[in-house]
Amino acid sequence: MSTYGLSVLGADLQSMAQTARAADDAGFDAAWAAEFYSRSGSITMAAMANSTQNCRIGSSILYGVGRSPLVLATEARDLDELSHGRLVLGIGNGTKRMMSDWHGVPDTSAPALRMEELVVLLRRIWNLHEGPIHHEGRFYRMNLIPTGEVQPPSRPIPIITAGVRPRMCETAGRVADGLAGHPLFTTTYVQEIVRPAIAKGAAHADRDPRDVEVVSMVMCAIHDDAEVARRELAQQIAFYASVKSYETVLDVNGFATEGRAIREAFARRDFPTMFAAVSEEMIDTMGVAGTADDVRVGLTRYEGVLDHIMLYSPSVGIAPERVQQNLESLIRECSPRRIAHAAQ
Repeated sequence: MSTYGLSVLGADLQSMAQTARAADDAGFDAAWAAEFYSRSGSITMAAMANSTQNCRIGSSILYGVGRSPLVLATEARDLDELSHGRLVLGIGNGTKRMMSDWHGVPDTSAPALRMEELVVLLRRIWNLHEGPIHHEGRFYRMNLIPTGEVQPPSRPIPIITAGVRPRMCETAGRVADGLAGHPLFTTTYVQEIVRPAIAKGAAHADRDPRDVEVVSMVMCAIHDDAEVARRELAQQIAFYASVKSYETVLDVNGFATEGRAIREAFARRDFPTMFAAVSEEMIDTMGVAGTADDVRVGLTRYEGVLDHIMLYSPSVGIAPERVQQNLESLIRECSPRRIAHAAQ
């Protein structure tokens, strides 16, 4: 049976810590922090770790390219200590434009190879007690000689890597403990593209693909007026579908025509047309929206397809108060206990 988590959103750290606490109290397996140009994921995780007791504290995702491997490794080690061994380190590159324009990365080629090199180096840093590090790689260079005794890690920190296209999903199979999927993922895309790619990567590394946890956000909107919830979901779908890097997901699901219309409207900054270009079939396929009963039933199609279902509230073009209301509804109406009860 799949486990359930919540992607925690909020206007400030205090509200996000409170939301994480509510999710923990409701029995969710994990509370997840995101990172963007306006919010540090690691600081958010620290706040959530302090406000919770049982659930895993994860990042979906931290930008691996925005920190040196040493800074990322030490942040993760401290967060794992702060959370008493509950950290899941989710890392990703972002799009190539994010890498170059936001983080000043000059070489945006071979993102999968970059991620594979980073994951191996992070684990080596966590095991610095084994000896000095002399690393000369394609993307990273490190010459680290400890000046004193270094304690071994209290446990292996699990790493999940972000992926959308097959080669990045393959990376998770090669080196990671899990895959951090994208909100646009559908059951078809996971079954036809993601899991075969993970299996290919795992075979390359002589690993069992079942040891790679498939984690993905599922966009969810609850409202007494089902049509309001569906429009909110459509706006979030349009936001992600406007990014050309994600067109593979749309194409596999038969939404290439809608994707082109969305990108063309976005290029004109014609947001009403962009939102309207999301078809009813896209809403039905790429998320779950409606009344609480509708959403609970809709989530069942992800059972067994995703190992961990991360509930994710739409936020594009939506007032912060409404986003918070939806998060509270998801915690109350779609907690693992409610889902299990509904399945009986």
